[in-house]
This record gives sequence, C-alpha cells and structure tokens, in this order.
Amino acid sequence: MRTCEEPRPPNGQSPIALAAGQSEYGFAEKVVEGMFIVVNSITIKIHSKAFHASFELWQLQGYSVNPNWQQSDLRLTRITDPQRGEVLTFKELTWQTLRIEADATDNGDQDPVTTPLRLITNQGRIQISLKRRTKDCNVMASKLMFLLDDLLWVLTDSQLKAMMKYAESLSEAMEKSAQQRKSLAPESVQITPPAPSTQQSWSQPFGVSPNASSIGQYFEKHDMKESSYHLLISRLDLHICDDSHTRESGALKHGMLGGAMQLTFRRMAFDYYPFHRAGDACKHWVRYSEAMETRGQWAKKLVSEFQSKIEKL
Repeated sequence: MRTCEEPRPPNGQSPIALAAGQSEYGFAEKVVEGMFIVVNSITIKIHSKAFHASFELWQLQGYSVNPNWQQSDLRLTRITDPQRGEVLTFKELTWQTLRIEADATDNGDQDPVTTPLRLITNQGRIQISLKRRTKDCNVMASKLMFLLDDLLWVLTDSQLKAMMKYAESLSEAMEKSAQQRKSLAPESVQITPPAPSTQQSWSQPFGVSPNASSIGQYFEKHDMKESSYHLLISRLDLHICDDSHTRESGALKHGMLGGAMQLTFRRMAFDYYPFHRAGDACKHWVRYSEAMETRGQWAKKLVSEFQSKIEKL
C-alpha cells in the first residue's frame, strides 16, 4: 500500500453485485459474506514519503457473527429492513500475533539516524458492523472496534519522537481524506423499498415474526446512526526509556545517565465519530453518560452563537 497525495474517488457500487449481473443486495453478496476465511500469515507493507511500515499477522480468521458477536446461523448475521431498504451485517477478524514495524525512508524529512518503531501484540480482534442500501449496496455507515488484551510496549525517546513525526507526516493525507468523506456524506437518504425477492427470507431471524413492526424494532436496536471507530485496550504497560547516551559519545563519561518512565493504563478506550455535527445528540454513542448532557447543551449554545454571527456577516 502507498499513501496518496490526493484522495481517490469512492469505490461506487459493489464489485460482487456487478460481477453477478445484479445492481442490488442479493444472493451473490450473501454467499461471499458467509465465507469463513483462514489465513496462516499475511504481510502488509505501507510506503509513505517520510516512512515505510509493515504489518504482519499470524493465524488470521474472518467470519460472520450475529449482532451479539457470536458465531451462529448465517441467517442471523444480517438484518434486512425492506421498509428502510437497508441491511446490517456483522463481521469479526481475529489473530494470534500482530507485529508492527515502522522506519524512516531515505528521502524523508526524518533525522539520518532513527530507531525503527516496533510493536508486537498477542491475541486481538476487530469487530465490524456495516449498514448498506439494498438497492445499490453502497455503505451508509460503519462501525469498527479494535479490541486488544494486555499490551506491553517499550519505547525509547527517539522512537517516541519518530512516532510523532510519522503521525505528522500522515496528518495532511488523513485531513484530505476526512474532508472528502464529509463532502460526500449524504444529508438525507431517500429510501426506496426493494422489489420482493425470494432471498429476503434469509434475513429473517429465528423467533421473530416476519412483519414490518418487529423487523423495524430489531433493526433499530442494532442500527448504526453514524460511522464510528473505536479502540479498546484492556491493559497497556508503556515503558519510555532515555537512550540519548547511546547516540552521544562521551555522555556516560560526564555522568549523564538515562532515565525511564512507566505508565499503566487499564481499560483505555478511544472513540472517534468523524461525521458527528456539533450540537447533535450523543445518546447513541458507545460510552454515553448523563454527564454528556451538559456538554451537549454547551455545544448547542456555541453553535447557535456561531450561526448568529455568520448571519450578521
């Protein structure tokens, strides 16, 4: 993979549906989604102006799950609402070991002497939820949760500085991509119920009567109001060490010994909602609490004040 100077245009319709000669969510999509994928090892290399990185995964598995993130009958791994013209699907990726390594490129803006950044983790998983339109299979919203168990990370000060420079080098490309997503985000989606199909019975969960009200309630319970990305680490032990004495000759002779710092985080979580507007309701957020009500009122007040100033101008 290589970072782009300018964001690429969106993918458009599903290639699976086009290859099957159909334009809406149908049998071909369901067959591909039902596959259980096992990969012994996979390596992903990323090239950028300032650095190059590699991701190595061992014992990767990908499969469909129900809304409770449990493997079950494939008919329970998707929820289709004909009235909305939308379908929800749920996936999970698991692995045994993940290795991440990043280093500065020769023609980058980094210092000539840099320490490669390395991170090795044990078991982890990614939970993916997708909401798509049935008439064209376009993704309307997605939810991605990156879950890690105990994580031990030893960083030197040079590695920490390099990591900050790597993030800075990607910030411009990420900002352009975010602006593109926001500009293409639909204001309101006009829902067109799909034509009746013999395959619609696949999406009915067991124990639920096939009527519009029950399907709508079940769909609403697991619906994604907006796209979001989440990272949850059960425990993170971060060790930051000073390695300046290894780079500066004679430092030890002058008594300049390095130091170290240890940070321990438990149940550390990051939640990112890229399309959320200031002042909108946050009750559908993963970690919503009553304390956010005060913040919501404060945000609405700031937005109204900003709008009044814009109207005067």
